[in-house]
Amino acid sequence: MAGPLAGLTSRSIGAVQTVAGGTAFPVWRDRLAARWWAFIDAERDSLPLWLPVAFAGGVAAWFLLPWAGQRLAVAIAMAGLGLAGLVLRQRAAAAMALLLLAGMAAAEWRSASVAHEILPWRRTASFAGRIEGVEHRTGWHQVRLLVAPDADAGLPTLVRISLRGDGEPGLATGARVRLRAMLSPPSGPAVPGGYDFARRAWFAGIGATGFAMGKPTIIAAAPPPSAPLAWLDATRAALTVRITAAIGGDAGAITAAFVTGDQGGISRATAQAMRDSGLAHLLSISGVHIAVVVGGCIFLVRRLLALVPFIALRWPVRTIAVAAAALLGIAYTMLAGAEVPTVRSILATLIVLVGMVIGREAFSLRLLAAAALLILGVRPEALLGPSFQLSFAAVIAIVALYESPLGRRLTTGGEQEGPGGRLLRHFASLLVSGLLAELALSSIGLFHFNRAGLYGIFANLLAIPFTSFVIMPLLMLALVAETVGLGGWVWPAVGWSMDWLIALADRVAALPGSVLKLPAMPMPAYALIIAGGLWLALWRTRVRWWGAGLVAAGLAITLLARPPDLLISSDGRHAALVLGNGRLAFLRPRAGAFIRDMWSNAVAGDAEDRIAFADMPGMACSDDACISRIDRGGRRWRLLATLSKDYIPRASFEPACAASDIVISDRRLPRWCQPRWLKLDKTALMRSGALAIWLGAGRIETGQAHIGDHPWGTLVAAARDPIRRAAAPSPMRPRSTG
Repeated sequence: MAGPLAGLTSRSIGAVQTVAGGTAFPVWRDRLAARWWAFIDAERDSLPLWLPVAFAGGVAAWFLLPWAGQRLAVAIAMAGLGLAGLVLRQRAAAAMALLLLAGMAAAEWRSASVAHEILPWRRTASFAGRIEGVEHRTGWHQVRLLVAPDADAGLPTLVRISLRGDGEPGLATGARVRLRAMLSPPSGPAVPGGYDFARRAWFAGIGATGFAMGKPTIIAAAPPPSAPLAWLDATRAALTVRITAAIGGDAGAITAAFVTGDQGGISRATAQAMRDSGLAHLLSISGVHIAVVVGGCIFLVRRLLALVPFIALRWPVRTIAVAAAALLGIAYTMLAGAEVPTVRSILATLIVLVGMVIGREAFSLRLLAAAALLILGVRPEALLGPSFQLSFAAVIAIVALYESPLGRRLTTGGEQEGPGGRLLRHFASLLVSGLLAELALSSIGLFHFNRAGLYGIFANLLAIPFTSFVIMPLLMLALVAETVGLGGWVWPAVGWSMDWLIALADRVAALPGSVLKLPAMPMPAYALIIAGGLWLALWRTRVRWWGAGLVAAGLAITLLARPPDLLISSDGRHAALVLGNGRLAFLRPRAGAFIRDMWSNAVAGDAEDRIAFADMPGMACSDDACISRIDRGGRRWRLLATLSKDYIPRASFEPACAASDIVISDRRLPRWCQPRWLKLDKTALMRSGALAIWLGAGRIETGQAHIGDHPWGTLVAAARDPIRRAAAPSPMRPRSTG
């Protein structure tokens, strides 16, 4: 055995010989050490790839550990392990522990740097302010405004207001408006552990959301752009209007999404078809779009410069082409609004371009690791978003494939390979890489959206080449033609290509069994799947296949997990009983689309396939309350839920409470209402957030248990407000008897 292992083996033999009596322990110990160092020697090039994983693990720990005491304990433990590793000269262990600690510190710093006030409770407010952003959601017949209220309004520094319709012409960034709106704190997860808009709003600086009561009044028109890059917003808005006017319909809306990043005009049906067909990633300007723009620029610039012999022989043509492509990619990113997926893609692309200039391998896991570390160091909250996870999962899977022996066989032809064999090899390469990317993306889609398109690989085999070689070149040609007033000749061709893409999405989404739906994936299962996927991708020796066991364990936990029996919203207004096959029975049938979608996705159901409590057998409902009898876990449960804000006489309500297992109300109930198990009124739900209840197991999961004392929690916001803390419970309003 050559190298340091030979010395280790000889020392092991000497150690065994010096032991009196020749016990087996030194032999076992030294064999284990020899195997360990052999593994380290074989995986030497893969060890640095785990450093960004450790940093990401620290970021995830900060977000997923709900309480400050837990986060502090982990931070102290990692600091201790890092120092111990340095003292014992275990540099790899020390680096992993200290990077995990650095990830936690980065998340803490980022959260503190965006700290702002959150509206502590729901209220109606009339205020004036400056419009900071406008989002036209024509597909939803809605306009969203980001408004910075005046200081004397007593509101957070930034609120998001939704308006019905297409809005007024003067609603533009920089305009001053006066409006009356119903405001609420940013909503937490509708399902414990689910999508948390409040967390997203915290990092976006939004302290309240709501809807306008009436039309806003424009008190001062938007001034001319004065900020250095303010003209970009005006250009982006004008270009969106121009594209949608030239093409129209969903084709125009998707074209605008490709160019300016504005997805607000895409109809719900088309957006859902794109998701179900596995093509939704094309709507977000990210890796595919940046790669086509940058790659096309490099190709064209190199070919044009090569036509001039003087330049081709004396100038660094490749470097010039790469520099031009980098500038064009940055310009495209700025035009598209510099959203997180686009910024992430251009950063990764710039790292690749630098690698090309200095002669390094253009696509490698090390470059991806550097890009991930850079992004998470600046925006650690991106780790929890599906966009970050989907993008990096797909690219890591493909790069890991082509760094493997199988990938090298797919990319390198034999000496006797003919045209037919080359074509077959390229097709196999596309098929294998698409299948691997789809497998990597499906688990992420199931975790975040509870659904995954099963035919996405086949749709992308058609859509990605069509997008790369037809749609994007036509878009670039149309934009160039638009600058000289000839865009009207090219936009119809762009619209035709988008119609083809939409038709492909519709047909794939309509195929039988095109969508796989699963109930909400438990976090431990998702963690096992992610850990197993990284283990498979980052190691090089046979030990990498251990990751398949982790993935299988995560999938098994997911398949064995059963949805809750009862879902309750954080305000107590809505409750849903989970029936067979993912159907939901709603306490209030007119629940909003958001909560219907969130709850239906969590139980792998259909938001439109629902019934009302009152229509179920064993239910007794009046205008004021519902009494439900539910058979779960071998026993019958009695549920009492209030429907109105009117007073119910104590003589009838108190015995109904005492006979019920669970009482749900969006009001503060009196103390004498004491059910047998759970009293979920406004006071209790303010502390717990949304609830999921498994009746048979007696298990309760709360939204607050996942949020803890993170600053975006509404419970934390209410605790900051002294008036809110001192507020007494409001009495129930008596029914009018007039």
